[in-house]
Amino acid sequence: MNNLLKNLGILLIVIAAVGMMVAYTTGGSDSNGLMGSLMAIMVIGLVAHIVLNKKIQE
Repeated sequence: MNNLLKNLGILLIVIAAVGMMVAYTTGGSDSNGLMGSLMAIMVIGLVAHIVLNKKIQE
């Protein structure tokens, strides 16, 4: 379980990055709502990665 929590932030970042690549290739990159939500997921993943790794190491 700790291994999944430790990698949750990285997983969210990868999912958002793949979503951005798919949106770009399909022409959906014109949608500010889609790109904004994917960017928010990326930032949440970054914060989750930092916070969860600090908590797990303690």
